[in-house]
Amino acid sequence: MESVYWSRSVPELLTGLESTRDGLGADEAARRLRRVGLNTVEDQTELSALRLMGRQFESPLVLILVFGACVSLWLRDWADAAIILAIVAGSALLGFVQEYRASVAIAALRRRLALTVQVLRDGQVVTIAASAVVPGDVIRLAAGSLVPADGVILNAVDFLVTEASLTGESFPVEKRVGVVPAGTPLAGRSNTVFLGTSVRSGTATVLVVNTGRLTEFGAVASRLKARQPETEFARGVRQFGYLLVRIMIVMVVFVLMVNQALGRPVIESLLYAVALAVGISPELLPAIVSVTLSHGARTLARRGVIVRRLEAIENLGSMDVLCTDKTGTLTEGSITLHSAVDPDTAESGRVRRLACLNATFETGIANPLDAAIVDACTRSGFDTAGWAKIDEIPYDFSRKRLTIVVAEGGDASAFHHIVTKGAYEQILEVCATVRSDGRERPLDGETRERLGAYFRRCGDDGYRMLAVASRQVAARPSYGHADERDLCLEGFLLFSDPPKADAAHAIGELRRLGCRTKIISGDNRYVTAHLARSIGLDATALLTGEQIAAISDESLWHLAERTDLFVEVDPQQKERIVRALQRTGHAVGYLGDGINDAAALHAADVGISVEDAVDVARDSADVVLLRSDLGVLRTGVEEGRHTFANTLKYISITTSANFGNMVSMALATPLLPFLPLAAKQILLNNFLSDIPSVAISTDRVDRDHIAQVQRWNVGEVRRFMIVFGLISSAFDLLTFFVLLKVFDADEASFQTAWFVVSLLTELAVVLVLRTAQPMWRSRPSMLLLGSTLIVTVGAIVLPYVPGLAPAFNFVALPLPLLTVILLIVVGYVLCTEAGKRLFYRRRANHS
Repeated sequence: MESVYWSRSVPELLTGLESTRDGLGADEAARRLRRVGLNTVEDQTELSALRLMGRQFESPLVLILVFGACVSLWLRDWADAAIILAIVAGSALLGFVQEYRASVAIAALRRRLALTVQVLRDGQVVTIAASAVVPGDVIRLAAGSLVPADGVILNAVDFLVTEASLTGESFPVEKRVGVVPAGTPLAGRSNTVFLGTSVRSGTATVLVVNTGRLTEFGAVASRLKARQPETEFARGVRQFGYLLVRIMIVMVVFVLMVNQALGRPVIESLLYAVALAVGISPELLPAIVSVTLSHGARTLARRGVIVRRLEAIENLGSMDVLCTDKTGTLTEGSITLHSAVDPDTAESGRVRRLACLNATFETGIANPLDAAIVDACTRSGFDTAGWAKIDEIPYDFSRKRLTIVVAEGGDASAFHHIVTKGAYEQILEVCATVRSDGRERPLDGETRERLGAYFRRCGDDGYRMLAVASRQVAARPSYGHADERDLCLEGFLLFSDPPKADAAHAIGELRRLGCRTKIISGDNRYVTAHLARSIGLDATALLTGEQIAAISDESLWHLAERTDLFVEVDPQQKERIVRALQRTGHAVGYLGDGINDAAALHAADVGISVEDAVDVARDSADVVLLRSDLGVLRTGVEEGRHTFANTLKYISITTSANFGNMVSMALATPLLPFLPLAAKQILLNNFLSDIPSVAISTDRVDRDHIAQVQRWNVGEVRRFMIVFGLISSAFDLLTFFVLLKVFDADEASFQTAWFVVSLLTELAVVLVLRTAQPMWRSRPSMLLLGSTLIVTVGAIVLPYVPGLAPAFNFVALPLPLLTVILLIVVGYVLCTEAGKRLFYRRRANHS
């Protein structure tokens, strides 16, 4: 298809694409999908097993080990080469198996949230995955839809599209049938829609021209898909990685220099230094993080929370402010039309009928208020037979009203009726008269004051109010915003949506977790304040959209933190509120499900939506709730903190143990007549100590960790590493003294004994440091405990295994020496337990 398809007529395009207005046949669509590929700009090989296995060897340290093995092969040191390669392969396989299982599980969860689109196949409307759309398809779009491909408008009704992702224009633009010149820039192509944009209002049928990488979005995907903003957790891991690299470089250079000064073989010294570097690095960290996050995601899925972006789990745990709309989250979400009254507050069938005409013929944004009106009219027996729709002026978030123009008796009527409904203040500002006692009267100041009091009273009673107005005019072909004037106020619609029975409890539970709830709503201040009082929020801590518009960003930074209710706000103000809270140091979650929530969802640290939200809201969210329920969200927060705590366990415990062992070896290197451990022994030690780590994702977490907001603190992890690493080093030095001075150990006995001590202390410290409580009061998960005990037994018996022990230069240890080793390990456990108490007590006092 030509690149200037927007300048060609629809019949010409249909001919060129070998399609019709009834779309493609299913068989032809399947053939095209095989030919052009999936409709996506993303790399579909991301979950390839081969690629995931290759990723295990991307670490420079692993490549250096492979190089060292090659050197050993060149020197015909077959045993050392085989051992190094076996350990490298074992570590890679361990990481691969865990990451592959995690990636498959996450892919399955994400498929549950795959976007779908309505498409004409064989003349019938069917729903398919957006990725299966092909050129020549005819698709149907409505308010809230994400546009799945580039295409040309076949027909449209009040069709407004937000193209900010491509053009940067924040206001929606109207799309209509037509042809535009070939040289028209993207922003001016009024007859086309583009992948990555979203429908703001109205409906349209679109002929798909380009899909996937051939779309305008695909052409600039490398720019638009720049890395998402780095999460706080990812930033902490990166900064901590820099710290480890600096320590690693200093240690490796020091050991190399000492070994060379002592005249030790270059190759042996090099392999030893490399093994030392590998020993201090938590090389399974990517796999452990992936496994822990995917375990958390699967757990959340079973509890009704689907994670679209894994990193959001940690952000969910870090969240200390939740911003939410009220409908369906804090209220039952079952909106019903309570009554339709005239301006004299008497029940009015006329108001009900006018509202029904407006709601029935409306084609823009689907909403529960219109559904409640139509349902009430259906139950009362009123229908729109005999009425014809002439035109529609769609709802938007600045006017806050919707107008339908209808004719009674068909299109040939000489008069048209303008029927407008919307927010109370926005309707009154376009009214000149009011219907009272069946007659139109001027809408004077006294009447406005009386109606305003009634509006406030209804809000205080918890009723949401819409106003209805109308005007009869001479027939003409079309209407616009200028026709919303000189209307007659017909009356009001009162809706009820009671608060959820458990809303107050859920907010209290979030507050107990250190997460404060704030309501951000477009509703009026009175009904929102009524709800706030009923669920335990401060109804006086309130800001309106008008007040927000009048203050600077700096003022909002100070006020937002002390405000519980933001009312009568527009979509841009929602985003502004989120950014103000972030500016004052809060991790902000935003829960929304509408078109007007997309910007705030994207801006929040963790965007939260619900399964039946509009496409654009769900696609902007990081987390999707299968039920619009704060109780489910509380579960998500707890699981986020559980996942965060377990990930941090691995980093803190592994690096402190490795740091201690590496410091000990660096200190021992210049003092011993031989290397304290051979390179292959260091690698085996590191590999065996990592095996239980893959079970950390299943471990239990202390309640106080769940009850507090979890934030990454590099300084805290560094102090943890140094304190407990040095405790480990102190016992290593004690072991050196005992081995050399008490048992007069030779090289093989020394290395064997210290290998056992080093590995046992690394395993024991996991059980000690996994909790801030005394270790006997906090039970580890069965998988973590079982894998630790198995490796512990293996560490003790390894030197006695014929065939395997000699391969690693191990020798059988005499019973007295083994007994002393085990006593040293017990002493280390007790000392670490005591050090843990002091460490956490000091941290609590400092806090």
